[in-house]
Amino acid sequence: MRLGTVHISAWGPGAAWAADVAPGWLGVADRPDDFDPAGHPLVVDLHRRTPWLRLCRTGRTWDALVPAVLEQKVTTVEANRVWRELLRLAGEPAPGPAPDGMRVPPSAARVLDVTDWEWHRCGLDGARRRALRAVASVASRLEPELAGDSPALQKRLCSIPGIGVWTAAEVVQRTLGCPDTVSVGDYHLKNIVGFALTGRRNTDDAGMLELLEPWRGQRQRVVRLLLAGGSRRPRHGPRFAPTNYRSI
Repeated sequence: MRLGTVHISAWGPGAAWAADVAPGWLGVADRPDDFDPAGHPLVVDLHRRTPWLRLCRTGRTWDALVPAVLEQKVTTVEANRVWRELLRLAGEPAPGPAPDGMRVPPSAARVLDVTDWEWHRCGLDGARRRALRAVASVASRLEPELAGDSPALQKRLCSIPGIGVWTAAEVVQRTLGCPDTVSVGDYHLKNIVGFALTGRRNTDDAGMLELLEPWRGQRQRVVRLLLAGGSRRPRHGPRFAPTNYRSI
């Protein structure tokens, strides 16, 4: 492979579609050069030191929505564990020369076929289970065009029971590569942004949005820059213990 060149091969029923949209997965459509980092010396420095950072777009709402629902109000470790269990239970084997055991995300119809006792075995609680079934029932109406509008998709998502502003923001970031949408309601994000930009240990969502206001239109890019290289506040106290829903 020559520097700056990516060769794409695809297999399976969606191979032609995947080959067409793969550049979006790599951030080809992103325009980081249009971003003006002025407003804070840390943001200026991080933008200079991370020229590789790209906001990618998958064009697939469903594929972003399932893991986002699984991430609601739990630790990353717990969300990843349930995602693995769901793939083993309902995912199809990946086509082509894929590693042994690799699975593709289940379809909305397959998710609706999963029984309550199978969800319990996966360790998924009732609230996330109901939200996942709700989005699966309307999944066919959620897929946007690649030039889709982020506010419109967010509004449509938030009309679904169990989907709030945090989940909707996570989905449009991944699906459309939106450079501005911020994940309000995240347990850690507000404090990460606040500490990086002010040195204060604790910040609420309103304070985070106020700090990001100078970069409106590119606020998510600033968040990604801070996550990539910003300073983190010292951690004190016990870690959050995940709930084992399979034992309930």
